[in-house]
Amino acid sequence: MRDLLRIGSWWVRDYLYALVWQVRAAVDRTDPSSFRRGDLTPIVMLPGVYETWRFLQPLIAAVHGRGHPVHVLPVLRRNLRPVDEAAQEVIRYLDDNDLRGCVILAHSKGGLVGKRAMLLDAGAGRIERMLAVATPFGGSRYGRLMVVPSLRAFSPGNSTIRALTAEVEVNARIVSVYGRFDPHIPEGSELAGAARNVQLDTGGHFRILADPRVIGELAALAE
Repeated sequence: MRDLLRIGSWWVRDYLYALVWQVRAAVDRTDPSSFRRGDLTPIVMLPGVYETWRFLQPLIAAVHGRGHPVHVLPVLRRNLRPVDEAAQEVIRYLDDNDLRGCVILAHSKGGLVGKRAMLLDAGAGRIERMLAVATPFGGSRYGRLMVVPSLRAFSPGNSTIRALTAEVEVNARIVSVYGRFDPHIPEGSELAGAARNVQLDTGGHFRILADPRVIGELAALAE
């Protein structure tokens, strides 16, 4: 019973967090170019599906405050386009801005986009590593139940999910961070062959973005 209450609490707090930051993202007018100054490793932010880069603004501010130039891709909008198309936009942005040795900080679907971009990078040196938070590397069984294509794409049987699972060479440059319980990804986000799999002692799909361990893991990767 106590475990059920804990999961219920995680679930409620998770959606409250998502609601608050979706509303703030909708009204925020911060100029993303203001985050591009910094002397440390460049960080590229990739949000999840139905999220704009502004949803990740608490992390962006924290990362920028540590001295990293932070880059976002407004062209992704709410990250609804297919993973491969979004990954190509990432590579295009890195080329256009002459960025090398970047670390990707990604949430949920953003981690799939980031992994595909790492594969497209193919040793060119634009992307060094990735920190993925609550990413459905193996898909989610709930994807099978979805009617909307942008959500059904997370089904474990989806061709993109299967193709990314089969590509393991970049996994050793990825750190996957996830909670003990994820209401969107019951299978979890453990990545075979990852540089590190980090299970936080909490639950949720969105609220774990605010966990201090996320910034700590980024520092270990990028600093």
